[in-house]
Amino acid sequence: MKSMIYFDSAATTQKPKVVIDEITRFYAEEYGTVHRAVYDSCLKATEKYENARKLIKSFLHADEVIFTKGTTDAINLVASSFIQEGDEVLISEMEHHSNIVPWQLKRAKLIVIPIDDNGEIILSELKKKITKNTKLVSIAHIANSTGTQNPIEEIIEIAHAHGAKVLIDGAQSAPHIPVNLQKLDCDFFAFSGHKIYGPTGIGVLCAKKELLDQMPPYQGGGDMVDKVTFEKTTFQSSPLKFEAGTPHIAGVIGLGAAIKYIQEIGMETIAAKEQELLHYATERLTPLVNILGTAKKKGAIITFVIPGIHPLDIGSFLNLKGIAVRTGHLCAQPTMARFGAVAAVRISFSFTNTFTEIDTFIAALREAILLLK
Repeated sequence: MKSMIYFDSAATTQKPKVVIDEITRFYAEEYGTVHRAVYDSCLKATEKYENARKLIKSFLHADEVIFTKGTTDAINLVASSFIQEGDEVLISEMEHHSNIVPWQLKRAKLIVIPIDDNGEIILSELKKKITKNTKLVSIAHIANSTGTQNPIEEIIEIAHAHGAKVLIDGAQSAPHIPVNLQKLDCDFFAFSGHKIYGPTGIGVLCAKKELLDQMPPYQGGGDMVDKVTFEKTTFQSSPLKFEAGTPHIAGVIGLGAAIKYIQEIGMETIAAKEQELLHYATERLTPLVNILGTAKKKGAIITFVIPGIHPLDIGSFLNLKGIAVRTGHLCAQPTMARFGAVAAVRISFSFTNTFTEIDTFIAALREAILLLK
């Protein structure tokens, strides 16, 4: 791939060599299926697969780990197995489409908590809207659109006080800040492998085991069954009852390598570096653009518009300069509408980015404004 300044880690992260090497080694030298046989490569693959599960449980201090295709798939699992038609689900105005559409498909009663002009949840509105009928509160830990880091601990406390369960969309938090699910005490937590330096097509749903034991499987097939007859089927216990069919073995092993990679660097180190980049870029962008979302606590995401210039034109110009940014509605059309926008430009950082890259980006953006306005 040609050299570029990559400012789109909120969409997907570039892969470190250790992850690529681990996946290549598995396919080239160690390939076998999992949970199904006793020959050497199968046993080795099963060991690596389950070791990755243990690693993720330790990394997030999770109760149980289910492998999914990604955050979207994990949320759909909860919608399919935990929510019934007519159940009340509370979300916020800043959610990704993946935390809106699954509840609509399930025909849940969707209650929306508004956000203020800074892009922060209005907690007083949450307290008004939550009732004893609320079954689930489903909230982004860090919004992919505005970068807002929500007060998850307080939201969980409010929800549990009303008897509601809580799902946290951790797609933007698991790769960027330390997360301890035992301390948070949320009921479900979802994230994607490709946003945490792992491969695409793999994700995780962390959940409390007592909840999973009560939930029916949402897909049927091999590996998730205990005994099958034409009259009746019984299922494995969780997590396997939610992992039907041959899984994305290489994806799980690659995700395990990615988790080891960031653990070696340290989540505190990653979070601190990205906050430095965020503050540096915000200071230099503020005089040039209208930033959407100015919450006091943010992830390393800046979304902006420039009056009179279409975001696509900005993105296309920056691409010519070798700078990758996200443009469009960011899979968050209701959030865009809240700020009076149809589309925007988003930059998002990894700890691998530099201040020099930001300086180069700012210079290119100034050039784009002069040319396009």
